Amino acid sequence: MAEETKPAEVLLTVCTTCRRADVDPEGPRPGAILLDALTEAGLPEGVAIRGVECLSACTRGCSMVLSGGADRYSYVYGDLDPAEHVADILAGAAAYANTTDGLVPWRERPVVFRKQSIARIPPLALPEQE
Repeated sequence: MAEETKPAEVLLTVCTTCRRADVDPEGPRPGAILLDALTEAGLPEGVAIRGVECLSACTRGCSMVLSGGADRYSYVYGDLDPAEHVADILAGAAAYANTTDGLVPWRERPVVFRKQSIARIPPLALPEQE
């Protein structure tokens, strides 16, 4: 019996230096708060998380990247709110982790992933175009 190939682990990369205009510049950065909230909420199976100091999406903070190996599309999301979007981000990451190519059907994506996408980056191994 052939061994089933498990898709590459999914990685949520959260900008920890993101700051919005409506936030106290001396207080904790919303991106760091988002990273903590996602970690504390419990990540879906097959999903890891890391923080980075900058994603160069400063006007769209909080921002994050959802990626998963050479065969999946990657996504950059912005305008995320740690007080409102944690459950949707985790649901979207779980749906993404259940794909082999990173393409979750539009209506199955959380609204925050439909409306607040900054970029979709093709996989390294670009699928054949029909």
